[in-house]
Amino acid sequence: MTRPQDRVAAIEAVISREVGRGAKPLMDATAGNLLRAVESIAEVHAPRIGLITGFAVPTEQGPRAETDGPPGMAHMAAAFRTAGWPVRLATDALCAPACRVALASLPRATDVPIDTEDCATVIRRWLDAGITHVISIERCGLARDGKPRNMRGEDVSSFTPPLDDLFLAAKWRRIAIGDGGNEIGMGSLPLELIARTVPNGERIACATAADDLIVAGVSNWGGYAIVGALAAVMPALAPVLLESLTAEHDRRLIERLVREGDTVDGVTREAEATVDGMPMSAHAEVITAIRAAAID
Repeated sequence: MTRPQDRVAAIEAVISREVGRGAKPLMDATAGNLLRAVESIAEVHAPRIGLITGFAVPTEQGPRAETDGPPGMAHMAAAFRTAGWPVRLATDALCAPACRVALASLPRATDVPIDTEDCATVIRRWLDAGITHVISIERCGLARDGKPRNMRGEDVSSFTPPLDDLFLAAKWRRIAIGDGGNEIGMGSLPLELIARTVPNGERIACATAADDLIVAGVSNWGGYAIVGALAAVMPALAPVLLESLTAEHDRRLIERLVREGDTVDGVTREAEATVDGMPMSAHAEVITAIRAAAID
């Protein structure tokens, strides 16, 4: 029988695929963090999880949420809620509609409350809720000059209120998922590594660090991997955790996200059912491989 840690390593290998960004050195530098992240959740009797996501990109029609982030968030939320764990989501007002559509697309996640108020208010709410773990997925963080910057190096602070303070607000376990170097959590990596690996890396590198940083080819894949890895280390809950993590659910979610959530592909900036310029078939292959590795 395959050991749980070996199954998690196999899942980590699935999401550590180079997709053309040149980010493989970042993935290699964070190898093993997926296991540490899910073990920190599994060892808590009743985890309470706060999720952070939402990355808006400028378009000719104004800034719009991208299709990377909300799907991975929603799959985690559905798995956690099916396991009986309380979940809250924090995002900004611009990205909230996309997040709401993503959550509504998975029946187990429809009751997740969304917090969009000022950071201080949300911090108090999460402290009162007894949050034990915070997972940020594909959320632009503050660079070393104090401004959030997209992959082109553009300052996006006019439509990206920082949620870094929420991520760092308490001694909850801080888990972060990203794919480009500018997301919350990337401050765990040396600046020089991001600078020599990612275009505009020195300018965009996020300064906010995490306890466990997971770098994936696509950030959504990191969310899927959290679900699969939890199933691997908590086999009694595997059927429950994996219930919504299917390629078909994901396809329908992203199609609805584009149709109803006013989202665009973050790479092409087009309103199409793709993520980071890749068709749904590529993401389906990743989900299928994660499920196979989780229960092998």
